[in-house]
Amino acid sequence: MTTVRAARPAYRPYLARVERVRRLSPHFVRITFGGEGFEHFRVGGPDQRIKVVLPFADGSFSDVGQHSESSDWYDRWRALPTAERNPFRTYTVRGVDPLLNLVDVDFVVHGDEGPAGAWAANAAAGQELLLVGPDVRGGVDGGGGYDWHPGTARRLLLAGDETAAPAIGAILESLDPQTDVDAFIEVPSAADALAIGAPHARVHWVAREQRPCGEGLIAAVTAWTRSAGDVLSAAAAPRPQVLEDIDVDAELLWDSPQDAEGEFYAWIAGESGTVKTLRRLLVQGHGVDRKRVAFMGYWRAGQSERME
Repeated sequence: MTTVRAARPAYRPYLARVERVRRLSPHFVRITFGGEGFEHFRVGGPDQRIKVVLPFADGSFSDVGQHSESSDWYDRWRALPTAERNPFRTYTVRGVDPLLNLVDVDFVVHGDEGPAGAWAANAAAGQELLLVGPDVRGGVDGGGGYDWHPGTARRLLLAGDETAAPAIGAILESLDPQTDVDAFIEVPSAADALAIGAPHARVHWVAREQRPCGEGLIAAVTAWTRSAGDVLSAAAAPRPQVLEDIDVDAELLWDSPQDAEGEFYAWIAGESGTVKTLRRLLVQGHGVDRKRVAFMGYWRAGQSERME
């Protein structure tokens, strides 16, 4: 009788240990994780998303498959009584060291943060949490969790707030130096401008300071569109487009078209209201083919991340 082994999960929980904590700026902390099985951790795209499952106050975790390479971690989490569910949040991998089997994750800390920011603000070497991410043995592409699909585009626009900064940094560092790219990143203060290893890219740091979230980013990208008329005209849709009106307070604002032909591609992520405005600016305001614009509402002002 032949035994059929279940396919390895493309995504699974890893028990991760803090190896190093670095304060990059007033509002960014980079935490380097290691642990058993990290030799199999790989990203499918430069903006790879993962889940960060946080410990309870006593440092413990409920069983969501971290000791069995489970493929149903979320089903296990949902089946637990509410009081036994460890909180989790979504983050982007900032970098992977395949030689040392280490994973970097950048956390934003504001001082009034939710559970993930509070944990990161006090993290120290030796502490543990769970990272739910890709396992190369299960097929990284099958796991998904990334939205960077520029296709043939060589003229690129990236825009986002501090929650998108890790993804934008990783994307920029993955690009061919011959790529023509502008990136706009809104951060809490001027001191939060980070070093990115992409000297070929034009990176515009927009300090929010006392302004409402998104105001500076919208103004900066709007100004850019006024000087990029030829680029945007060449990316125009072949026929009129209609954008559905998404209620960002109740619906997920998310669309990442797959690779397509075209010279221009835009990737926009961050606060949902801001992302919606920038999407409308490009698609309706300048006629850019919506197949050339990826947009991801990572969070909504005044709301915590939905976990169910």
